[in-house]
Amino acid sequence: MSDITLILLAAGNSSRFGLPVKKQWLRIGHTPLWQHVANSFDKTALFRNIIITSHQDEVPFMKSFCNYDVVEGGETRQQSLKQALASVTTPYVLVSDIARACVDKTLIERLIAEKENADVIVPTLHLTDTVVYNNQTINRDNVLRIQTPQLSSTATLRKALLSEDEYTDESSAIAANGGNRLFVEGSDDAHKITHITDLNKLPCLAKPASSTLVGNGFDVHAFDADREMMLGGVKIDVNYGFKAHSDGDVAIHALIDALLGAAGLGDIGMLFPDNDDSYKDIDSKELLKRCVKLLHQFGLVVLNADITIAAEAPRLSTYKDAMRQVLAEILQIPKSRMNVKATTTEKLGFIGRKEGVGVMASATLNYYDWTQN
Repeated sequence: MSDITLILLAAGNSSRFGLPVKKQWLRIGHTPLWQHVANSFDKTALFRNIIITSHQDEVPFMKSFCNYDVVEGGETRQQSLKQALASVTTPYVLVSDIARACVDKTLIERLIAEKENADVIVPTLHLTDTVVYNNQTINRDNVLRIQTPQLSSTATLRKALLSEDEYTDESSAIAANGGNRLFVEGSDDAHKITHITDLNKLPCLAKPASSTLVGNGFDVHAFDADREMMLGGVKIDVNYGFKAHSDGDVAIHALIDALLGAAGLGDIGMLFPDNDDSYKDIDSKELLKRCVKLLHQFGLVVLNADITIAAEAPRLSTYKDAMRQVLAEILQIPKSRMNVKATTTEKLGFIGRKEGVGVMASATLNYYDWTQN
Protein backbone atom coordinates (compact mmCIF):
# COMPACT_ATOMS: atom_id res chain seq x y z
CA MET A 1 0.00 0.00 0.00
CA SER A 2 1.22 3.50 -0.80
CA ASP A 3 2.68 5.58 2.04
CA ILE A 4 1.93 8.89 0.26
CA THR A 5 -1.12 11.18 0.46
CA LEU A 6 -1.78 13.65 -2.33
CA ILE A 7 -3.02 17.15 -1.47
CA LEU A 8 -4.39 19.26 -4.31
CA LEU A 9 -4.87 22.94 -3.53
CA ALA A 10 -7.97 24.39 -5.19
CA ALA A 11 -9.36 26.94 -2.74
CA GLY A 12 -8.16 30.11 -4.47
CA ASN A 13 -10.27 32.94 -5.86
CA SER A 14 -8.52 33.15 -9.28
CA SER A 15 -8.18 36.90 -8.78
CA ARG A 16 -5.41 37.23 -11.40
CA PHE A 17 -6.95 34.93 -13.99
CA GLY A 18 -8.95 37.54 -15.89
CA LEU A 19 -12.06 35.52 -16.79
CA PRO A 20 -15.49 35.27 -15.11
CA VAL A 21 -14.77 31.55 -14.73
CA LYS A 22 -12.65 30.46 -11.76
CA LYS A 23 -9.74 28.58 -13.26
CA GLN A 24 -10.37 25.47 -11.14
CA TRP A 25 -13.81 25.22 -12.79
CA LEU A 26 -12.68 25.50 -16.42
CA ARG A 27 -14.20 22.55 -18.25
CA ILE A 28 -12.03 19.89 -19.82
CA GLY A 29 -14.62 18.05 -21.85
CA HIS A 30 -17.40 17.78 -19.26
CA THR A 31 -15.03 17.72 -16.29
CA PRO A 32 -14.01 20.74 -14.18
CA LEU A 33 -10.26 21.34 -14.09
CA TRP A 34 -9.87 20.47 -10.39
CA GLN A 35 -11.48 17.06 -10.96
CA HIS A 36 -9.56 16.49 -14.21
CA VAL A 37 -6.27 17.05 -12.37
CA ALA A 38 -7.32 14.82 -9.47
CA ASN A 39 -8.34 12.06 -11.88
CA SER A 40 -4.99 12.30 -13.67
CA PHE A 41 -3.08 11.83 -10.40
CA ASP A 42 -5.46 9.08 -9.31
CA LYS A 43 -4.79 7.07 -12.48
CA THR A 44 -1.11 6.75 -11.51
CA ALA A 45 -2.17 4.54 -8.56
CA LEU A 46 0.68 6.05 -6.50
CA PHE A 47 -1.34 7.48 -3.61
CA ARG A 48 -3.19 6.05 -0.62
CA ASN A 49 -5.54 9.01 -0.46
CA ILE A 50 -6.33 12.22 -2.35
CA ILE A 51 -7.39 15.37 -0.48
CA ILE A 52 -8.66 18.46 -2.31
CA THR A 53 -8.94 21.86 -0.64
CA SER A 54 -11.91 23.95 -1.68
CA HIS A 55 -13.27 27.42 -1.14
CA GLN A 56 -15.76 27.11 1.72
CA ASP A 57 -18.72 27.98 -0.55
CA GLU A 58 -17.76 25.28 -3.03
CA VAL A 59 -17.22 22.32 -0.68
CA PRO A 60 -20.72 20.79 -1.11
CA PHE A 61 -20.56 21.19 -4.88
CA MET A 62 -17.14 19.54 -5.19
CA LYS A 63 -18.28 16.70 -2.94
CA SER A 64 -21.26 16.09 -5.22
CA PHE A 65 -18.90 15.76 -8.22
CA CYS A 66 -16.39 13.25 -6.82
CA ASN A 67 -15.47 10.64 -4.23
CA TYR A 68 -12.23 12.31 -3.13
CA ASP A 69 -11.82 13.88 0.31
CA VAL A 70 -12.77 17.55 -0.01
CA VAL A 71 -11.85 19.87 2.86
CA GLU A 72 -12.45 23.56 3.39
CA GLY A 73 -9.44 25.68 2.55
CA GLY A 74 -8.28 28.93 4.13
CA GLU A 75 -7.63 32.50 3.06
CA THR A 76 -4.12 31.69 1.84
CA ARG A 77 -2.41 28.76 0.17
CA GLN A 78 -0.53 28.00 3.37
CA GLN A 79 -3.69 28.03 5.51
CA SER A 80 -5.35 25.64 3.08
CA LEU A 81 -2.35 23.33 3.25
CA LYS A 82 -2.40 23.32 7.06
CA GLN A 83 -6.08 22.38 7.08
CA ALA A 84 -5.52 19.56 4.60
CA LEU A 85 -2.53 18.23 6.54
CA ALA A 86 -4.81 17.65 9.53
CA SER A 87 -6.34 14.74 7.59
CA VAL A 88 -3.06 13.16 6.45
CA THR A 89 -2.08 9.85 8.11
CA THR A 90 0.75 8.75 5.79
CA PRO A 91 4.47 9.48 6.44
CA TYR A 92 4.82 11.30 3.13
CA VAL A 93 2.68 13.90 1.39
CA LEU A 94 2.78 15.17 -2.18
CA VAL A 95 1.43 18.71 -2.53
CA SER A 96 0.41 20.20 -5.86
CA ASP A 97 -1.64 23.10 -7.13
CA ILE A 98 -4.69 22.52 -9.31
CA ALA A 99 -3.19 25.19 -11.57
CA ARG A 100 -0.41 22.67 -12.43
CA ALA A 101 -2.73 20.88 -14.78
CA CYS A 102 -0.33 18.78 -16.85
CA VAL A 103 1.90 16.91 -14.39
CA ASP A 104 3.04 13.63 -15.94
CA LYS A 105 3.65 10.35 -14.12
CA THR A 106 7.38 10.34 -14.82
CA LEU A 107 7.83 13.59 -12.88
CA ILE A 108 5.94 12.13 -9.92
CA GLU A 109 8.06 8.98 -10.06
CA ARG A 110 11.27 11.08 -10.03
CA LEU A 111 10.10 12.72 -6.82
CA ILE A 112 9.09 9.45 -5.16
CA ALA A 113 12.37 7.79 -6.05
CA GLU A 114 14.19 10.35 -3.85
CA LYS A 115 11.72 10.52 -0.96
CA GLU A 116 14.11 9.08 1.65
CA ASN A 117 16.99 11.36 0.68
CA ALA A 118 15.73 14.72 1.98
CA ASP A 119 12.92 16.35 3.93
CA VAL A 120 11.40 17.68 0.71
CA ILE A 121 11.95 16.73 -2.92
CA VAL A 122 11.49 19.63 -5.32
CA PRO A 123 11.13 19.72 -9.13
CA THR A 124 13.05 22.58 -10.71
CA LEU A 125 13.81 24.09 -14.10
CA HIS A 126 17.01 25.87 -15.16
CA LEU A 127 16.87 29.26 -16.87
CA THR A 128 18.15 29.80 -20.40
CA ASP A 129 17.76 33.60 -20.51
CA THR A 130 20.06 36.20 -18.98
CA VAL A 131 19.05 37.01 -15.40
CA VAL A 132 19.26 40.48 -13.85
CA TYR A 133 18.67 41.05 -10.12
CA ASN A 134 18.78 44.55 -8.58
CA ASN A 135 20.18 45.84 -11.89
CA GLN A 136 23.06 43.36 -11.72
CA THR A 137 23.50 40.46 -14.14
CA ILE A 138 23.89 37.25 -12.16
CA ASN A 139 24.94 33.73 -13.07
CA ARG A 140 21.82 32.02 -14.37
CA ASP A 141 23.32 28.64 -13.46
CA ASN A 142 22.74 29.60 -9.83
CA VAL A 143 19.03 30.32 -10.39
CA LEU A 144 16.31 27.67 -10.38
CA ARG A 145 12.58 27.88 -11.10
CA ILE A 146 10.73 26.00 -8.37
CA GLN A 147 7.70 23.94 -9.36
CA THR A 148 5.09 21.79 -7.72
CA PRO A 149 4.25 19.04 -6.93
CA GLN A 150 6.68 18.69 -4.04
CA LEU A 151 7.11 15.56 -1.93
CA SER A 152 7.64 16.12 1.79
CA SER A 153 7.99 14.25 5.02
CA THR A 154 4.59 14.83 6.60
CA ALA A 155 5.99 15.39 10.09
CA THR A 156 8.64 17.82 8.84
CA LEU A 157 6.14 19.81 6.79
CA ARG A 158 3.69 20.05 9.68
CA LYS A 159 6.47 21.34 11.95
CA ALA A 160 7.65 23.88 9.37
CA LEU A 161 4.15 25.29 8.98
CA LEU A 162 3.85 26.01 12.72
CA SER A 163 5.67 29.25 11.92
CA GLU A 164 3.57 32.37 11.44
CA ASP A 165 5.63 33.28 8.37
CA GLU A 166 3.97 32.85 4.98
CA TYR A 167 5.79 30.78 2.37
CA THR A 168 5.01 30.40 -1.32
CA ASP A 169 5.89 26.71 -1.41
CA GLU A 170 6.62 23.77 0.90
CA SER A 171 10.37 23.69 0.26
CA SER A 172 10.79 27.33 1.36
CA ALA A 173 8.98 26.61 4.62
CA ILE A 174 11.01 23.46 5.33
CA ALA A 175 14.35 25.07 4.43
CA ALA A 176 13.61 28.14 6.56
CA ASN A 177 13.00 25.87 9.54
CA GLY A 178 16.21 23.87 9.25
CA GLY A 179 15.10 21.08 6.92
CA ASN A 180 16.97 19.99 3.82
CA ARG A 181 15.68 19.84 0.28
CA LEU A 182 16.74 17.95 -2.78
CA PHE A 183 16.21 19.27 -6.31
CA VAL A 184 15.24 17.00 -9.21
CA GLU A 185 14.53 17.73 -12.85
CA GLY A 186 11.17 19.38 -13.35
CA SER A 187 9.00 19.52 -16.46
CA ASP A 188 8.11 22.25 -18.93
CA ASP A 189 4.70 20.61 -19.23
CA ALA A 190 4.01 21.33 -15.54
CA HIS A 191 3.35 24.98 -16.38
CA LYS A 192 1.18 26.83 -13.88
CA ILE A 193 -2.06 28.54 -14.91
CA THR A 194 -2.04 32.08 -13.52
CA HIS A 195 -3.25 34.25 -16.41
CA ILE A 196 -5.45 33.55 -19.44
CA THR A 197 -2.43 33.35 -21.73
CA ASP A 198 -1.05 30.42 -19.72
CA LEU A 199 -3.79 28.21 -21.18
CA ASN A 200 -1.99 28.34 -24.54
CA LYS A 201 1.02 26.63 -22.93
CA LEU A 202 -0.92 23.54 -21.85
CA PRO A 203 -1.66 21.39 -24.91
CA CYS A 204 -2.64 18.48 -22.65
CA LEU A 205 -5.98 20.17 -21.89
CA ALA A 206 -8.92 19.31 -24.15
CA LYS A 207 -11.46 21.99 -25.01
CA PRO A 208 -14.87 22.06 -23.28
CA ALA A 209 -17.55 19.69 -24.55
CA SER A 210 -20.03 21.31 -26.95
CA SER A 211 -23.03 19.60 -25.32
CA THR A 212 -26.15 21.46 -24.25
CA LEU A 213 -27.19 20.85 -20.64
CA VAL A 214 -30.91 20.82 -19.78
CA GLY A 215 -32.57 21.35 -16.41
CA ASN A 216 -36.13 21.56 -15.08
CA GLY A 217 -37.60 23.29 -12.06
CA PHE A 218 -40.97 23.34 -10.32
CA ASP A 219 -42.27 25.36 -7.39
CA VAL A 220 -45.55 26.34 -5.77
CA HIS A 221 -46.50 28.98 -3.22
CA ALA A 222 -49.75 29.66 -1.43
CA PHE A 223 -51.23 33.14 -1.30
CA ASP A 224 -50.72 35.42 1.71
CA ALA A 225 -53.06 38.37 2.15
CA ASP A 226 -50.48 40.34 4.11
CA ARG A 227 -47.77 40.49 1.43
CA GLU A 228 -47.28 42.15 -1.94
CA MET A 229 -46.85 39.96 -4.99
CA MET A 230 -43.59 39.67 -6.92
CA LEU A 231 -43.70 37.27 -9.86
CA GLY A 232 -41.06 36.82 -12.53
CA GLY A 233 -39.20 39.78 -11.03
CA VAL A 234 -42.19 42.09 -11.60
CA LYS A 235 -44.57 43.61 -9.04
CA ILE A 236 -48.12 42.42 -9.71
CA ASP A 237 -50.88 44.91 -8.89
CA VAL A 238 -53.01 42.83 -6.51
CA ASN A 239 -53.66 43.06 -2.76
CA TYR A 240 -52.00 39.77 -1.81
CA GLY A 241 -48.70 38.02 -2.27
CA PHE A 242 -47.04 34.67 -1.51
CA LYS A 243 -46.35 32.85 1.73
CA ALA A 244 -42.59 32.28 1.75
CA HIS A 245 -39.29 32.83 3.57
CA SER A 246 -38.09 35.18 0.81
CA ASP A 247 -40.33 37.48 -1.22
CA GLY A 248 -42.00 34.31 -2.58
CA ASP A 249 -41.35 34.90 -6.28
CA VAL A 250 -42.35 31.39 -7.31
CA ALA A 251 -41.39 31.93 -10.96
CA ILE A 252 -37.80 32.88 -10.13
CA HIS A 253 -37.55 30.01 -7.64
CA ALA A 254 -38.56 27.49 -10.30
CA LEU A 255 -36.13 29.12 -12.75
CA ILE A 256 -33.25 28.88 -10.27
CA ASP A 257 -33.97 25.17 -9.81
CA ALA A 258 -33.95 24.68 -13.58
CA LEU A 259 -30.59 26.43 -13.89
CA LEU A 260 -29.06 24.47 -11.01
CA GLY A 261 -30.49 21.26 -12.43
CA ALA A 262 -28.83 21.84 -15.78
CA ALA A 263 -25.55 22.59 -14.03
CA GLY A 264 -25.75 19.57 -11.72
CA LEU A 265 -25.43 21.89 -8.72
CA GLY A 266 -28.30 20.70 -6.53
CA ASP A 267 -31.35 22.86 -5.87
CA ILE A 268 -32.41 26.23 -4.51
CA GLY A 269 -32.67 24.89 -0.95
CA MET A 270 -29.02 23.87 -1.05
CA LEU A 271 -27.89 27.24 -2.35
CA PHE A 272 -30.31 29.46 -0.37
CA PRO A 273 -31.64 27.48 2.62
CA ASP A 274 -34.95 28.72 4.04
CA ASN A 275 -33.64 28.41 7.61
CA ASP A 276 -31.02 31.07 6.95
CA ASP A 277 -32.20 34.45 8.27
CA SER A 278 -30.03 36.29 5.74
CA TYR A 279 -32.56 35.28 3.08
CA LYS A 280 -35.61 36.43 5.06
CA ASP A 281 -37.82 38.53 2.74
CA ILE A 282 -34.96 38.84 0.23
CA ASP A 283 -35.71 40.01 -3.31
CA SER A 284 -35.65 36.82 -5.43
CA LYS A 285 -34.05 38.77 -8.27
CA GLU A 286 -30.98 39.01 -6.03
CA LEU A 287 -31.04 35.23 -5.57
CA LEU A 288 -31.19 34.76 -9.33
CA LYS A 289 -28.26 37.14 -9.83
CA ARG A 290 -26.20 35.14 -7.33
CA CYS A 291 -27.15 31.92 -9.09
CA VAL A 292 -26.05 33.28 -12.47
CA LYS A 293 -22.76 34.50 -10.99
CA LEU A 294 -22.17 31.03 -9.55
CA LEU A 295 -22.86 29.41 -12.93
CA HIS A 296 -20.35 31.74 -14.60
CA GLN A 297 -17.72 31.03 -11.94
CA PHE A 298 -18.28 27.31 -12.46
CA GLY A 299 -17.69 27.57 -16.20
CA LEU A 300 -21.29 27.69 -17.46
CA VAL A 301 -23.32 30.18 -19.48
CA VAL A 302 -27.09 30.35 -19.96
CA LEU A 303 -28.37 29.56 -23.43
CA ASN A 304 -32.12 29.99 -22.96
CA ALA A 305 -34.93 29.61 -20.43
CA ASP A 306 -38.68 29.04 -20.49
CA ILE A 307 -41.23 29.27 -17.67
CA THR A 308 -44.90 28.32 -17.51
CA ILE A 309 -46.95 29.99 -14.79
CA ALA A 310 -50.12 28.13 -13.79
CA ALA A 311 -52.49 30.60 -12.13
CA GLU A 312 -56.26 31.03 -12.01
CA ALA A 313 -55.53 34.36 -10.37
CA PRO A 314 -54.08 36.90 -10.87
CA ARG A 315 -54.40 37.49 -14.60
CA LEU A 316 -50.90 37.84 -16.06
CA SER A 317 -51.18 38.62 -19.77
CA THR A 318 -50.15 42.26 -19.33
CA TYR A 319 -47.10 41.35 -17.24
CA LYS A 320 -45.44 38.64 -19.31
CA ASP A 321 -43.36 40.94 -21.51
CA ALA A 322 -41.99 42.83 -18.52
CA MET A 323 -41.06 39.50 -16.91
CA ARG A 324 -39.17 38.45 -20.02
CA GLN A 325 -37.22 41.69 -20.03
CA VAL A 326 -36.28 41.54 -16.33
CA LEU A 327 -35.30 37.87 -16.36
CA ALA A 328 -33.35 38.08 -19.63
CA GLU A 329 -31.23 40.93 -18.25
CA ILE A 330 -30.37 38.95 -15.14
CA LEU A 331 -29.58 35.80 -17.15
CA GLN A 332 -27.50 37.94 -19.54
CA ILE A 333 -29.25 36.57 -22.62
CA PRO A 334 -31.33 38.26 -25.34
CA LYS A 335 -34.98 38.72 -24.52
CA SER A 336 -35.83 36.41 -27.42
CA ARG A 337 -34.25 33.52 -25.47
CA MET A 338 -36.26 34.11 -22.30
CA ASN A 339 -39.82 32.87 -22.73
CA VAL A 340 -42.72 33.35 -20.31
CA LYS A 341 -46.07 31.57 -20.63
CA ALA A 342 -49.17 31.76 -18.44
CA THR A 343 -52.01 29.26 -18.22
CA THR A 344 -54.74 28.06 -15.84
CA THR A 345 -55.66 24.64 -14.45
CA GLU A 346 -59.29 24.93 -15.65
CA LYS A 347 -60.36 25.59 -12.05
CA LEU A 348 -58.91 22.26 -10.86
CA GLY A 349 -56.92 21.79 -7.64
CA PHE A 350 -55.52 24.40 -5.26
CA ILE A 351 -54.54 26.60 -8.21
CA GLY A 352 -58.05 26.39 -9.62
CA ARG A 353 -59.45 27.33 -6.21
CA LYS A 354 -57.26 30.46 -6.30
CA GLU A 355 -55.19 29.38 -3.30
CA GLY A 356 -51.79 29.79 -4.92
CA VAL A 357 -49.61 29.61 -8.04
CA GLY A 358 -47.42 26.90 -9.53
CA VAL A 359 -44.56 27.37 -12.00
CA MET A 360 -42.63 24.98 -14.23
CA ALA A 361 -39.32 26.11 -15.69
CA SER A 362 -36.69 24.75 -18.03
CA ALA A 363 -33.25 26.07 -18.88
CA THR A 364 -30.32 25.13 -21.10
CA LEU A 365 -26.65 25.84 -20.49
CA ASN A 366 -23.39 25.59 -22.41
CA TYR A 367 -19.86 25.28 -21.07
CA TYR A 368 -17.82 28.48 -21.25
CA ASP A 369 -15.42 28.04 -24.16
CA TRP A 370 -12.13 29.22 -22.71
CA THR A 371 -10.31 28.28 -25.94
CA GLN A 372 -11.76 31.41 -27.59
CA ASN A 373 -9.86 33.82 -25.32
